[in-house]
Amino acid sequence: MKKKVIEQLATLITAAFGFVAALAWNEAIKEMFTEIFGERTGLAPMFSYAVAVTVIAVLVTVWIGRVSHGSGKD
Repeated sequence: MKKKVIEQLATLITAAFGFVAALAWNEAIKEMFTEIFGERTGLAPMFSYAVAVTVIAVLVTVWIGRVSHGSGKD
């Protein structure tokens, strides 16, 4: 029982650090968009930001999947 509790705590703490890192990256990317495109007022800049972040997230996720499972080209 004690081992399971420790494993769960380790999982939760790791997830919490991942969440904090994601929030930090979110703020950094928002600032980058503000620097490039000016203040984010209106719907169009916010959708542009959301689409860009989604595309980046998909590309990074695919890349991480390939790296973690090998590309099959040994």
